[in-house]
Amino acid sequence: MTTTIRVLLADDQALLRSAFRVLVDSEPDMEVVGEASDGAEAVRLARERQADVVLMDIRMPGTDGLAATRLISADPALAQVRVVMLTTFEVDEYVVQSLRAGASGFLGKGSEPAELLGAIRIAAAGEALLSPAATKGLIARFLAQAGGRDRGHDPLRPDRLDALTGREREVLVQVAGGHSNDEIADRLDVSPLTVKTHVNRAMAKLGARDRAQLVVIAYESGLVRPRTD
Repeated sequence: MTTTIRVLLADDQALLRSAFRVLVDSEPDMEVVGEASDGAEAVRLARERQADVVLMDIRMPGTDGLAATRLISADPALAQVRVVMLTTFEVDEYVVQSLRAGASGFLGKGSEPAELLGAIRIAAAGEALLSPAATKGLIARFLAQAGGRDRGHDPLRPDRLDALTGREREVLVQVAGGHSNDEIADRLDVSPLTVKTHVNRAMAKLGARDRAQLVVIAYESGLVRPRTD
């Protein structure tokens, strides 16, 4: 039996929410369980409606999407909720802040319907989502440029990675490269199940909610260096 993905829409534009609702509800494995016009309402509904994935607009009046994502990430009762940030401009200063706030990734509002639906499924599966228009190298450069300067952000101590085993570090490097468990298994000549175990252990040791958070940690700790090309 297929599990239905429960989706919450958070955007201050009612017309856009309506369009998203029609699209999401047209899929047999998804359903819209609520709509929010600001961040505070999104946090409340995420809890009340037991959402799996929140499509969260970054710019909203009152409590914006970034603040709402931080609140969701900090609430143990919402540990199962994954947030996909929606942006008008896929490349902006909010990208890094979104990932640090706990989002599983981000997507441009101009993305194709198939991309949006795919993003929901990827996030629901606990994978890191980067919009096709935003390369991993771009994310890396943003992370490098931002350093620890984001308001309310504490720079990551390099010794935080000391808790990881050598193999867990290797796997973390591969995760930061955007590789799937199957791809990592091929690269390291181990089974996908072994990779999954290492990923889960790394997440537990580093306090990461999902793979997107592991990517941030890998770059901020200096384990992986940003590309310059």
